[in-house]
Amino acid sequence: MISVDWMNLVGNLGFPIVLSFYLLVRLENRVKQLEESVEELVNDIRKK
Repeated sequence: MISVDWMNLVGNLGFPIVLSFYLLVRLENRVKQLEESVEELVNDIRKK
């Protein structure tokens, strides 16, 4: 059922738009993790 939904999106919106949306959603979690890591490093540096 999920693949049918993706196929409908591709048909209605176009492949580049669906691919961009998919990549943005996937990368959002990684960017949040990277942001948390950088913040943690900054806090560790300030403690020293």
